[in-house]
Amino acid sequence: MNAIDLVANLTLKTVEKEIPKELEIMNLTQDNREITAGSLFICIKGALFNGHEFAKEAVEKGAVLIVASEPIDVSVPVVYVANTMRAMAILADAFYEHPSNELRLIGVTGTNGKTTITHLIDQIFRDHHEVTGVIGTMYRRIGDEIFETKNTTPDSLTLQKTFREMRKKNVTTCAMEVSSHSLVQGRVWGTHFDIAVFTNLSQDHLEFHHTMAEYAHAKSLLFSQLGNTYQKDRPKFAVLNTDDPVGRSYVSMTAAPVISYGIESDADFKATNIQITNRGTSFDLNFQGSVYPVSLQLVGKFNVLNVLGAMAASFAAGLKLSSIIQSLESVRGVRGRFELVKGNQDFAVIVDYAHTPDGLLNVLKTVNEFKVGEVYCVVGCGGDRDKTKRPKMARVAMDYADHVIFTSDNPRTEDPAEILKDVVSELVEEEYQLLVDRREAIEAAIQQAKPNDVVMIAGKGHEDYQIIGTTKHHFDDVEEAEKAILKFHKG
Repeated sequence: MNAIDLVANLTLKTVEKEIPKELEIMNLTQDNREITAGSLFICIKGALFNGHEFAKEAVEKGAVLIVASEPIDVSVPVVYVANTMRAMAILADAFYEHPSNELRLIGVTGTNGKTTITHLIDQIFRDHHEVTGVIGTMYRRIGDEIFETKNTTPDSLTLQKTFREMRKKNVTTCAMEVSSHSLVQGRVWGTHFDIAVFTNLSQDHLEFHHTMAEYAHAKSLLFSQLGNTYQKDRPKFAVLNTDDPVGRSYVSMTAAPVISYGIESDADFKATNIQITNRGTSFDLNFQGSVYPVSLQLVGKFNVLNVLGAMAASFAAGLKLSSIIQSLESVRGVRGRFELVKGNQDFAVIVDYAHTPDGLLNVLKTVNEFKVGEVYCVVGCGGDRDKTKRPKMARVAMDYADHVIFTSDNPRTEDPAEILKDVVSELVEEEYQLLVDRREAIEAAIQQAKPNDVVMIAGKGHEDYQIIGTTKHHFDDVEEAEKAILKFHKG
């Protein structure tokens, strides 16, 4: 793309050294390791690195134009702006020719349930013979091709490049997790959402947002950013869980038509007569004066809410309710979300991503609804994250499990033993185990479990690693549980 035409998209700027009229930009990047001949390098000042310090190196590698917000001394033209993060979003959208305008894009935000809802939506549209994409915690997927992702929601440059690749591969619908961090940091600036879904809000990420009010405000940005106008040929919708008071408050934060869902509230998509077993869940869907029986292979009340959110979003996108229900009834589950571990044991072993007090409460409540024997819970808290939730996680585990083993969960740069001290700091009773080694904790629970018991391994879900220090080590809860079952319950 012509450099002058590309830079023209930035309104308030100062250009140092005239940009040659014939200069072509072949690549945009904020990572000096990705510089190729003809690159435009954007200097981003992050928590760990300042891109301005790599500007000279970028030029040496082939960058022909730099976008910066701090003075730099390089031999190529520099475009100075006040906010390089915002400039990156504008430039990426222009460079990749506004790709999100060519997609049906469904964004899902909230503390818990984002991954499940995006995958449910994805399955619904795949069943309707569409080529789909998914962006979220587990990966970025374009059609059937999977790409690793570092953040739940990538930066704006990666996003726009991904959207363009999706269109090249004929993707028509993309379901995307939208994190609170990404909304505050502008990672989704320039992204055209058609439908925004809110799941719930409970304590998480307070090391970043500081207060629940700030956290709620961050999530609300997705709905306010749906826009303030109405287009008949491309309507937008806000899909809100109105069982959650935060969801109800978002009704006034968006101009888009609202579709509500819930169990307790008087919602548009409302579930009643919920029946839960260890094999699945059934309920009656009440919608526009009619009742539709729904039988799921997913377990738990929290999954009923996830299904309702996916239903409402898919209906807003124009699909028929009967076919939506048919798709949802065929879904067996999402990796690491209330995933049953197979083996010869005569008790249930479940792996779940629950890493917040509310998430842990949801899965343990579900287990208690169908348990026959006793409940073992293996759980920990991540390092370098919100410390105030640690004793709350412990309290939930102690209240809803018969046997609790506290252990490590991505300690990062903190001492795992010190993390566990925080976890149990407010417990008076002593009927729990502390096993720093997560493998030992999983083995202990599975070794102790008796017929008809339930072992809940919480916190990591789909993750196949442990972060110790700044290094990722392979560790998969499902794999470790399977090994322990073979070790102690050979059948």
